[in-house]
Amino acid sequence: MKILVTGATGHLGSLVVEALLKNNSAKDVAVSVRNPEKAEALRTQGVDVRHGDFDQPETLAKAFAGVDRLLLISTDGDNETRIRQHQAAIDAAKNAGVGFIAYTSVVNAEKNTLSLAEVHRATEKAIRESGIPYSFLRNNWYLENEAGSVQAATQGAPWVHATNNSQVGWATRSDYAHAAAAVLAGEGHENTVYELSGKLRTQAELAAIVAEVLGQEINVQNVDDAAYADIMKGAGLPDFVVSMLVDMQSAIREGALAVESDTLEKLLGRPAQPLNEGIKAIVGK
Repeated sequence: MKILVTGATGHLGSLVVEALLKNNSAKDVAVSVRNPEKAEALRTQGVDVRHGDFDQPETLAKAFAGVDRLLLISTDGDNETRIRQHQAAIDAAKNAGVGFIAYTSVVNAEKNTLSLAEVHRATEKAIRESGIPYSFLRNNWYLENEAGSVQAATQGAPWVHATNNSQVGWATRSDYAHAAAAVLAGEGHENTVYELSGKLRTQAELAAIVAEVLGQEINVQNVDDAAYADIMKGAGLPDFVVSMLVDMQSAIREGALAVESDTLEKLLGRPAQPLNEGIKAIVGK
């Protein structure tokens, strides 16, 4: 059985491949990457490194040849670009005869109000319409998404958010990667939808964990959208990023990520990694 992971030199993809290699032979693992030179370390381990560029669909057809199971990791970029790239990958997978697609989506994709959810709704729809058996890995928020706030806190900056007491199911990127590897290499996951979350917590509760790890007090500031935007602009972020972050805060405030589920731990077969361990990794402790 050949398992292929796209985006295998990225943050999530590299962890998925690492997890797969713990329990599977390297000859059964392939990766599709835009720049094969960056995956040379995987090649030396015996992994089948293939060139696949989402903006060059002809490369995907070759990259997916002979693949039984595919992990399609959602790409970066604006929504229009991502939807186009994902459709190209799904078309290539179908033409190549791929037998199973796992896709990294977002929690509650059908109703999620995050702007990025549009990509995941469109991609899930396209996969369903392809007729290829699938598993949608609807990941909640990565703890590592908060790395900027964590690093700022180490310098004494306040923990700023605009989400009131809304909850988020943070989990470490490593846990999401291991869950993806379990689905890819496991059995009985055809046509499944997995809502994957850590324990629900508020921003204040997460900041308290960070404070304990750092051994210092953190001033948590819950502000409105206008104040949040001003603070982000003051930090030097460009306007389009500030707008995107404000939209995210608004959606999270309305409960976009307040999805409770124990499916992540069931797929892992163990408790989720404690967030303080993930925070220690972020700050290098």
